[in-house]
Amino acid sequence: MKVLISGGAGFIGSTVASACLDAGIVPVLIDNLITGRREFTTGRIFYEGDIADDRLVDTIFAEHPDIEVVIHCAALIVVPDSVSDPRGYYEANVVKTLRFVGSLIRNGCQKLIFSSSASIYQPDADFTVDENSGIDPQSPYARTKSVCEAMLAEIAAAEPLKVLSLRYFNPIGADPEMRTGLQIRNPSHALGKMIQAWEAGEPFTITGTDFPTRDGSGIRDYIHVWDLAGAHIAAVSRFDALLREPSLVINVGTGTGTTVRELLDAFNQVAPTPLAGIETDRRPGDVVGAFTRSERARELLEWKPRYSLAEGIAHSLAWAKIRNERLFSESR
Repeated sequence: MKVLISGGAGFIGSTVASACLDAGIVPVLIDNLITGRREFTTGRIFYEGDIADDRLVDTIFAEHPDIEVVIHCAALIVVPDSVSDPRGYYEANVVKTLRFVGSLIRNGCQKLIFSSSASIYQPDADFTVDENSGIDPQSPYARTKSVCEAMLAEIAAAEPLKVLSLRYFNPIGADPEMRTGLQIRNPSHALGKMIQAWEAGEPFTITGTDFPTRDGSGIRDYIHVWDLAGAHIAAVSRFDALLREPSLVINVGTGTGTTVRELLDAFNQVAPTPLAGIETDRRPGDVVGAFTRSERARELLEWKPRYSLAEGIAHSLAWAKIRNERLFSESR
């Protein structure tokens, strides 16, 4: 079996590609390398270019007519950047997705797994959510994911396409074999910022301490990226059995909420030397966060996470140690 992975040179896309290879599935990658890394495509079928390039997508399907499923990971994802450049985010995440889906339908591809986000949710009072929770995206990035979900569901209801939207929570860690990991130099998520501060010998900044959580800091559901990749493999293998209707949504998280302060404590249990924390105001677009209470992934995908928070932190630190060796060009 072959699958086409858009954004296949990025953190999640490249990890999913590794999981595909381990499962005997052949990944075909497309990435414009704006944030993805060429190094993550070595030894893999790779097409450099944009998902909105109709001719390129047509070429991919002409050369690989046995592609059965598309995993659409390509997107811009940094919340503060989306606040300062909403037009750019709608162009990259919504407009190009619409163009990409048109190419898929034209080439007879009827199975799409869409990388969505738990950031679209309106959490309940206990900060938990399931697939039926309210939708209330608080940033342009989150709204692009919500718009894409709705758009794809409506297209699937009218055209020969079935769409499975996987709503990711907060990926951490790296491929345990260290084939790929977080590629960007200046990450925006909490664990990436912790590692960056720890490497620089500086304190970590806790952005926002007035959230209505147990300790005032934001709360997240941190899922190991290798577990996330495993959910994609389960989705690919069970796609036909899952999609009885044109579209379906499944949360992919651990079911455990961890505050930023708790993440810092866990980090200090793993890191060789302790990291201090300081407090500041929220960043633009920051939200309190949420964690999943859904059993849908366990029941429908027959999947559950295997890696702990500590293992995710340990793998993130291990990748950070070798990142510069694996990524040959330090231009970004």
